[in-house]
Parts: sequence; C-alpha cells; structure tokens
Amino acid sequence: MTDFKYRGAGALVELHEHHLGRFLVTWKAVREEDIELPDVDDPDYASLEALLAHVCRGARTYLLWICEQLDLPDPEIDPVPETDVIEAEAMSYIDDLLASWRSPLREVEEGRFFRPEYVSPWGVRYCIDAMMEHAVMHPIRHRHQLEGLMGESRQD
Repeated sequence: MTDFKYRGAGALVELHEHHLGRFLVTWKAVREEDIELPDVDDPDYASLEALLAHVCRGARTYLLWICEQLDLPDPEIDPVPETDVIEAEAMSYIDDLLASWRSPLREVEEGRFFRPEYVSPWGVRYCIDAMMEHAVMHPIRHRHQLEGLMGESRQD
C-alpha cells in the first residue's frame, strides 16, 4: 500500500490483513479437525467461536482506538457477530473489517505515528505505530496457539 503518506503504516495495514487471513485459515483447519481448546477460565477461550470473535474484536478495537487518538472520523465498523453466528459470518465480517483498515490512515503524516503516546484500553502506553504492530501480532499469536494445538492432536 504505497499510497500512504507514511509507508510504514501501509506496510502494517498489509501485514495485518495478511496475518488475520492466515489466522482464519488456521482457525478453519482446527475447526475441521474438531480440535478443542484447553479448558481455561478465560471467556475468550470458551470455544473456537469465542476465540474467533476475540481476534475480530481486537482488530476492530485497535482501529477504533487509533482513529480516536488521531482525531480521525469514526470508521464505523460494525460490531463483531455473536458467537452463535460468527462462523457463518466470519468471511464477510473480516472482509468489511479489513476494508475499514485500508483508508483512515492514508493521509496521516509519519510523525503522528510516533508522538505522542496514548494510554490503551488496557492501561499500557502506545504510540500509534506500536499499536499497529500490536494489531499485526495479535492474530499471529493466536494462530501460533492454534497450530500448537493441531501439533499436539497429531501426536496423540
């Protein structure tokens, strides 16, 4: 995405899109193999559907937060589908979500991605560039977890 004033932002948007797509492919493979998530107290791991909703909600929340901090217009991303319908609606939702990521940051000057820092919803301070990197890593981390479960199930 070379039409960004700050090409680093364009690269991070592309990486986010790529890795969210790879997460979904892995999620579907885990679903097809009927692999269960470990039994933990975290509601985001209550089911594969809850995990998919969590990853989508993160992608939505990161962009909403970034736009709010930079005083950009609300990208008006629909809320994440409920867990009982997310599997059926995931592809359409993620397509819309990723389309929302492609435009708000195009005209933002590079310097605004690094200063100032802002407090995230969970209390950690991030500059915009770091939050974008966090957004890229989020689906990677969860894909890695799912790949680990797939590996474990193949060893049984």
